[in-house]
Amino acid sequence: MTLIRLKPGLALFLVVFVLSTTQSWAQDWPYFSGTQTGTRYSALDQINRENVDDLELAWTWRTGDAERYGAALIDRQSLENTPILIEGSLIVCTALGRLAALDPSTGTERWAFDPEEHFGKVSFENAMFPKCRGASPWLDPLASEDAVCKQRLIYGNWRFRVYAVDARTGKPCPDFGNGGEVVLDPGRPVDKDEYIVIPAPPAISGEVAIFGSSISDSVRVDSLSGKLRALDVRTGAIRWEFDPVPRDPADPAAATWEGDSAQTSGNANVWSMMAVDEARDLVFLPTTSPSPDFFGGTRRGENRYANSLVALRGATGEVVWHFQITHHDLWDYDLPAQPVLVDLPRDGGVVPAVVQLTKQGLVFVFNRETGEPVFPIEERPVPQDGVAGEWVSSTQPFPTAPPPLVAQGLEPEDAWGFTPFDRGWCREKIEGLRHGPIYTPPSLEGSTVMPSSLGGANWGGGTFDPTRNLLYVNTQHLPSMVKLVPNRGAGGEAPLAGHDTSMANSAVFPQRGAPYAAEFAMLLSPLGVPCTAPPWGRLSAVDLATGTIRWQVALGSIEKLAPIPLPLRMGTPNVGGAIVTGGGLVFIGATLDSKFRAFDADTGEQLWEVRLPAGAQATPMTYMIGGKQYIVICAAGHPILGGEPGDWFLAFALEQD
Repeated sequence: MTLIRLKPGLALFLVVFVLSTTQSWAQDWPYFSGTQTGTRYSALDQINRENVDDLELAWTWRTGDAERYGAALIDRQSLENTPILIEGSLIVCTALGRLAALDPSTGTERWAFDPEEHFGKVSFENAMFPKCRGASPWLDPLASEDAVCKQRLIYGNWRFRVYAVDARTGKPCPDFGNGGEVVLDPGRPVDKDEYIVIPAPPAISGEVAIFGSSISDSVRVDSLSGKLRALDVRTGAIRWEFDPVPRDPADPAAATWEGDSAQTSGNANVWSMMAVDEARDLVFLPTTSPSPDFFGGTRRGENRYANSLVALRGATGEVVWHFQITHHDLWDYDLPAQPVLVDLPRDGGVVPAVVQLTKQGLVFVFNRETGEPVFPIEERPVPQDGVAGEWVSSTQPFPTAPPPLVAQGLEPEDAWGFTPFDRGWCREKIEGLRHGPIYTPPSLEGSTVMPSSLGGANWGGGTFDPTRNLLYVNTQHLPSMVKLVPNRGAGGEAPLAGHDTSMANSAVFPQRGAPYAAEFAMLLSPLGVPCTAPPWGRLSAVDLATGTIRWQVALGSIEKLAPIPLPLRMGTPNVGGAIVTGGGLVFIGATLDSKFRAFDADTGEQLWEVRLPAGAQATPMTYMIGGKQYIVICAAGHPILGGEPGDWFLAFALEQD
């Protein structure tokens, strides 16, 4: 069994509630990350280091989508849902956008909202790896207590549509859009090999719900626009839009796009979660790469606001400050993780900070009011000599602290294998590619990319414990390669028909309109494991007060991945995030061995694990109700990584006396 299963044509991809001291905060989990600050911290400590080994399964709930839509669709989904607890109900959504309210004590379904039932049946044949990471609540302060949709739930789906429903009943909000639905406009017809979907819950700022999107990568130079849309939470009308590709020549960022490339490029979307500083009316966006991913000669220049952390004014969409993490991206090094808003002790005071994690394994920390780096950032020279017609940035930004969480490049001597045979194979493969430090440009012979575009960090992001000033991050230590191949036709309009890819797990991206198509592959040995030394998945604790790494441990066992099923903790690729609790525990699934684990927050020692019926490629959450603390995780697998598919939500609690 190969370690990573790729699909051709698909790109690889609380601080506590500072403003709230109410008891409901200690019990509820009203947003994807607990709060909109992205910290995923809960002060609950009923489950702690002394008793975590006594956790047992409390209840389960299944979406039923396999029976509803067919098992083939379940095999394609990447559900990735984190429930929220609001109005006394646990709110979950399925990959195809069915929203349900569960009894948080028993998992019994209270109500369900299915867009198909209200707005007409649809075909799911073209559903492109559908997911629903969550919904966001909004409480109308002007409505009476018994008003319809006083507390509403707002979310989007794989059809690029937005819904608002009553949190108490699950019925659509009649004043929102067309009876509870808003159909968003992608801007132009979508090609058969393209998609634009809404995978993440919206950021709620004042009276707007701000939506990003996930867009197919490297299909066309003139890809779909990655602009954000801020919808009025009452009416669904668009209040403002922000396009990370600056179309207005008067925008200062437009000067970093040569010629008219800002008019012909697309993407730079926000496919991950945003963070919100409600007191300062700031919304933080992790933007992605412009189109196409692996060749930038059609978009010469640094390409700001792409690959940037952008702070917007929530009420207006105005840019307050921004910092570009990757200049002129050629490696699919988009910003995958939700920014984390923390208050850091520095120089005898407290700095309001925002932390941005990256696929490169770099950790950037800024003053969230001003954008000034908390730890100095250096522009360092990087490899040059891209392919003919390319534009390569001479430098890239590197934080001086914290140190990188994963290796920053790949050399032949880094090759690893279970046996001398596969280690030798990996070494020869690396020697045959253009290799070297991070940011080595893609080439005709193929270039190593380390870390790969899977990360480093991915959308699972980080979780922050304000009592320890520790940021917990799950990463992967995986190499890949990108090879550019001349496209047929003067305009590069023909895809790579009939091209013999050089590696069995490769995916080919046509990059129509560019002179080159791109082949992407993970660097795996003949035994199907990475050509780099383990651990291939890691959990790290980063001290944000000092800018140092406190500890790193392997995350995941290879018992389901190796040729021989040995339960060795060598780490696995992982998708999903962690939470940290007042009980001194870090809970995380994410790995390909279908296990859910708890680690000691101070030492990284693994204290508990349980096997799940499917891969838990999601982020857990916790709450207390009826005097009992629960930990809930979604287990549905992942079609790209190859985790076991399923449709489970599982709750764990301490056994009763």
